[in-house]
Amino acid sequence: MSSLKDRVVIITGAVGNLGRAVAERVQAQGGRMVLVDRSGDRLAETYRDLKKTPRHWLAPGIDLTDASAVNAVVAEAYQRFGRIDGLVNTVGGFRGGKPVHETDLADWDFLYDINVRTALNACRAVIPYMLKAQRGRIVNVASRNAYQGSPHYAAYGAAKTAVLRLTESLAGELKTRGVNVNCIVPGTIDTPQNRAAMPQADFSTWVAPDDLAHVVVFLLSDEARSVTGAAVPVYGRS
Repeated sequence: MSSLKDRVVIITGAVGNLGRAVAERVQAQGGRMVLVDRSGDRLAETYRDLKKTPRHWLAPGIDLTDASAVNAVVAEAYQRFGRIDGLVNTVGGFRGGKPVHETDLADWDFLYDINVRTALNACRAVIPYMLKAQRGRIVNVASRNAYQGSPHYAAYGAAKTAVLRLTESLAGELKTRGVNVNCIVPGTIDTPQNRAAMPQADFSTWVAPDDLAHVVVFLLSDEARSVTGAAVPVYGRS
C-alpha cells in the first residue's frame, strides 16, 4: 500500500471507533492529521500523545452540522499545513425500530443531520482547496441499508442512501479535476456499543474497525488513483 507520508488528512468523528482506527492507520502511513470532533475532552484524552506535535492538529468542539464552523476549521487547517490531501467522514448515527408512520420526524431530522449534513458540510469545505491543488481524496461512510430499504429502518436507510448518492454525484463532478470521491459500505461493525446492543449475535462475523480503516487508507492512497465513485462493501463474514 502506498505511503501517505506528509499528506494532510482531515478525519471527522475522530474519537469514534472508526475514527480512531482510521487515525491509527493514517499515522502509521506517515500522514499528518487534522482530528475533528465535537467532544473536546474526549479528543484531548484519546490523542494526548499528539497534542503538542506540529505534525497533527486537534480541532475540538466542532459541530459538523454547522457549515460556518466546518468552513472555519478547514480554513485553519489549510493555514496551518498549506494543503489538504484527504477527508474521511466517519461521523454517523443510527436509530430504528419503528414503522414509518410511527417514526418521529425529529428522528428523520437527526439521522439526516448526523449522517448526511455532516458529510456534506465537510465535503463542501475541503473541495475548493483540493481543486486549487488539482488533487484530493474524499472517503464517506454509507451502509448496507443504502441499497435496500428494511422494515422499521426507513429513516436510517434514507440517510445512508443520501450519503451514497452524494458520493456518486461528487465523484462525477470532480473526476476530471484530480479529486476522487468514494465511500465504504460496512456490515455490522464490531464495537462495544454494538456488542452491548446485540449480545446474542455472532461477533465473529462482524467487521473490525481496523479492517475498515485499511480500506479507507487504500482509498486515500495513490494506489486508488483510478478509483472514484465506488461504494466498497466491507461486510466481514456476515
